[in-house]
Amino acid sequence: MLTIGELASYAGVTVRAVRHYHAKGLLPEPERDHSGYRRYDAGAVVELIKIRTLAEAGVPLARVRELLHADAEEFATAVADIDQRLLTEIQDRQRHREQIARLAAGDNLALPQEVVDFLDHLRALGLDERIVEAERDGWIPLAAHSPDRVPEWMARKRQQIADPRFIAFYRTLNQALAHPDDDPRLTDLADQLATYLTQLADDRGETYVDDTDLEPPLVALMDTLAFDTIPPARRLIELLKQRGWTGWTKLQRMDRKVGRPLPPTAEVDHPAD
Repeated sequence: MLTIGELASYAGVTVRAVRHYHAKGLLPEPERDHSGYRRYDAGAVVELIKIRTLAEAGVPLARVRELLHADAEEFATAVADIDQRLLTEIQDRQRHREQIARLAAGDNLALPQEVVDFLDHLRALGLDERIVEAERDGWIPLAAHSPDRVPEWMARKRQQIADPRFIAFYRTLNQALAHPDDDPRLTDLADQLATYLTQLADDRGETYVDDTDLEPPLVALMDTLAFDTIPPARRLIELLKQRGWTGWTKLQRMDRKVGRPLPPTAEVDHPAD
């Protein structure tokens, strides 16, 4: 007969573990002998080793009793079920590890790789980090809200960024946002931006300037994120509105006759026509 310490030693567990299995009802607790000690037989060693093996394999203690008393078919079914659960947990943990790894990677935390590559390209153009941050902060809710549309939007972004005039837009924007709200140079830069946007819209169509098709609440959220990052943008938007353009996230040409954005398919009357 064995003491609890000897039982634990033979089974490769701690005395505390034996008592825990007693409390869970997995291992029968023998009566005390005349000396007041509990004594265990060889069968208890075998039973305890089975419990330890199942527990180490990841079987929840709530199911150990079931497996200890299952026949071959029941055991196989239960093990297959547990194996699938463990596989799911492994996959979940792997995703968690990837998310944790992105915590130190800045833009990668909440954005698809193609968006991260686009932001890196903006940095390579020498743009102010505030512009890059405003772009990034806008893409985060956009990618979360409509992840299936990110490839479509990024394809358009890649097309635009290959256009020297679009790069000129970013560079002009870069200059504009480097000035305080009351800097008179913002007026000249607003003129340049408005001229550029009008040329793009005339040459490529209104949708080339803005094709995001977002709900107004999301547009307002993204505008707020941009204005918080680059406060001069608010003043720039006011100046652009005076020159026939409105919006930040969603740029639209104004109808000068009625003072509101033109419908997406509207034609603009030119004086020369």
